[in-house]
Amino acid sequence: MAEPAVNSVAVIGGGWAGCSAAVELARAGCKVTLFEAARTLGGRARAVDVQGRQLDNGQHILLGAYKESLRLMRAVGIDLRAAMLHLPLQMRYPKGSGGMDFVVPRLPAPLHLAVALLRADGLAWADKMALARFSSTARWMDWRLHNDCSVSELLERYDQTERLIELMWRPLCLAALNTGPERASAQVFLAVLRDSLGAARASSDMLLPRLDLSALFPAAAAAFVESRGGSVRLGAKVASLASLATQGGRWRLGGDEVFDAVVIATPPPAAATLLEQAGAPDLAASLGHFEYEPITTCYLQYPAATRLELPFYALRDNAASGHWGQFVFDRGQLDSTQAGMFSVVISASGAASEAGREALAQAVADQLADVLGRPELARPDWVQVISEKRATFACTPGLARPANATGLARLVLAGDYTASDYPATIESAVRSGVAAARLLTARRK
Repeated sequence: MAEPAVNSVAVIGGGWAGCSAAVELARAGCKVTLFEAARTLGGRARAVDVQGRQLDNGQHILLGAYKESLRLMRAVGIDLRAAMLHLPLQMRYPKGSGGMDFVVPRLPAPLHLAVALLRADGLAWADKMALARFSSTARWMDWRLHNDCSVSELLERYDQTERLIELMWRPLCLAALNTGPERASAQVFLAVLRDSLGAARASSDMLLPRLDLSALFPAAAAAFVESRGGSVRLGAKVASLASLATQGGRWRLGGDEVFDAVVIATPPPAAATLLEQAGAPDLAASLGHFEYEPITTCYLQYPAATRLELPFYALRDNAASGHWGQFVFDRGQLDSTQAGMFSVVISASGAASEAGREALAQAVADQLADVLGRPELARPDWVQVISEKRATFACTPGLARPANATGLARLVLAGDYTASDYPATIESAVRSGVAAARLLTARRK
């Protein structure tokens, strides 16, 4: 007897993975019910209301290579040109701060990198040659390693200079993997470099959201699901999940609602609880090995006329000097309603958070005043520090990440922690949601 088709699907978790799964399922004709325990969609990439101000819980940069994210944004009606500022790949430090100025032109690879190196300021010839050797070797290896190791080991193996590590590789590693290079996966780092330094033209572009993160996709995804006959329930925590083997392998949620299939798109701890109830104890136990890293974003409001020369700068962080910030963004150049607001990002921010919010905000303000040569930046009108304590998993070498399939019929996983060559990014979350949905919709064909 043929297995019944999947028609009704519950998606548990309204982060980017859950929203992506819900959209893909709705596009395939499924009736989707999206459950989110919080009152806002987006998970760890969402907008929050702080004292009447709409802020993101963290500053994000997307890449032009984020094909699935961009595809689904278009599918739910987002105008990508209006929604994001498109910039060429770059690593630019404030003038006089001891950094560098590196901008990749939109040319075919690897010509784009060669031109960028020739034009780069702040790098010695030895630094430029080291970067060129690394890039050409990585391309020759197809950006893959036979055996994973730490990013620090990889950089040492290929004789990268101390200055290049400080100004290029370390900040890129922290920004992309949210894990220090001494313990970050070199293989995952190479995958990120493949789609940035190794990509060309639009694929290597850096995309800075002009919309808040909830408006950038999750809110539009919810509207799309509802327009296809589905429903979105906020403040709705799913407390139980049970298989109904006698009803064609359907699933019961919360005691009385029954669905043909379920996507679990929650963080690993909550997913483990549901998997234990569903009858997958081994898979549930395997989710307990993840370690987590925080990300802190410090918002500083200045008079509306206050601007940076560029939309964002890289910053040299130095804990001994109290310089914690790694990137600063001029929010007013992205959204005119936020004129005079800067956001400063601190990845892997555990040590920085120990200072306390007020002290950290002042240290960041002092850092901006120092490196930008603008004393007035030490006295912001208003500050807000937002920390996501479990922003991402620690992306360590050889980390075992679960597949989307759970081994149980019509029950799949979605989340940025599932198997992927990417770290915990918006794109990996979206890819995971799409993959989970397609495992279920294959049964409709």
